[in-house]
Amino acid sequence: MPGPRQRSVDGVLLLDKPAGPSSSAVLQAVKRLLEANKAGHAGTLDPMATGLLPLLFGEATKFARYGLDAAKEYVADVRLGTSTDTGDAQGEVTGRKPVAVSADLLEAALARFRGELAQVPPMYSALKRAGQPLYALARAGKTVERAPRRIVVHELELLARDGELLRLRIRCSKGTYIRQLAEDLGLALGTLAHLQALRRTAVGSLRVDEAIALEDLQALGDSSRLRWLLPPDRLIEHLPRVDLDEALAARFLQGQAVRPQAAPQGPSRVYRAGILLGVGEGGPAGLRPARLIARA
Repeated sequence: MPGPRQRSVDGVLLLDKPAGPSSSAVLQAVKRLLEANKAGHAGTLDPMATGLLPLLFGEATKFARYGLDAAKEYVADVRLGTSTDTGDAQGEVTGRKPVAVSADLLEAALARFRGELAQVPPMYSALKRAGQPLYALARAGKTVERAPRRIVVHELELLARDGELLRLRIRCSKGTYIRQLAEDLGLALGTLAHLQALRRTAVGSLRVDEAIALEDLQALGDSSRLRWLLPPDRLIEHLPRVDLDEALAARFLQGQAVRPQAAPQGPSRVYRAGILLGVGEGGPAGLRPARLIARA
C-alpha cells in the first residue's frame, strides 16, 4: 500500500540528468517530488554522464526491460593521448602517448567500430563476479578476466575534432560501454584515449529534446510536474504494434496466447480500440501476454 505521502502515479517522465548524482539518486529525488509509490528507470547513466534518463512510474515500470533493450544514442567527447584507470575523466591518469592521427586514419579506425562487435566490458562496471561488482574489485586493485559480449554499433559519426579531442555521435545496442569504446578506439589509432564527457541523446524513439532538467522540475508546482508525465506506451514505441478485436483482447487479458492476423515474432505492444493492453511475445504458439496493464 502507498505510504502516507504516496499516491498512484502512472507514466514516463523524460529527465535531462545533470552530471554528478547517480541515476538512482535522481530517480529517488523525482519519486519524492511526485509522491509516487512505485518508480524505476530505463537504463543507468554513470554519475559523470548527462542527458536522457527515462523515469518510470506505476504501470510504466512494467515495461522497463523494453526500454533497457532499446537502442541508445550518445554524444561522446573522447580525449586522445591519455588513459585513466576508470576509462573516463574521473579516473587517475595511467599513461600518456603521442597523438599522430590524420583524418584518413581516423575515418578508417571509426569504420572498424561500426556494426557487430565483440566488446570486453571494462573493470569499472556494475557487472558482477561471484556476487561482487567489478568496480569494487577494480577499486581494490584487482583485475579479473571478462568474457567479450556481442554489441552492435549502428552509427558512429565524427561530429567535430579539436586537436586531441574528438566529439562522436554513437547509436548502439544495449550493453555497449562507451568508455571501453573510447579506449579501444585510442588503441586502434596507435595511441591512448579516455572518455572525457558523455551525454545520452536518445533511448529508442525518445529524445532528450523532450526532457526536463531536474532543477526545472523542482521549481514547478505539483500539477505542472504531473503534466510532464507521458503515457506508459511512449517507452515502447520502438516495438511493433498489434491491434486485437474484442474477442482476442478478452482472451489475451486472461493470460491466453492468441493468433491475430498479423503478429510479429518477439515483443510487440498490444492494443484494443486504441487502449494499451500490454506487451505480447510472438512465437510458434501465437502472441502470448508478457506484461499486462492493470485494469481499473
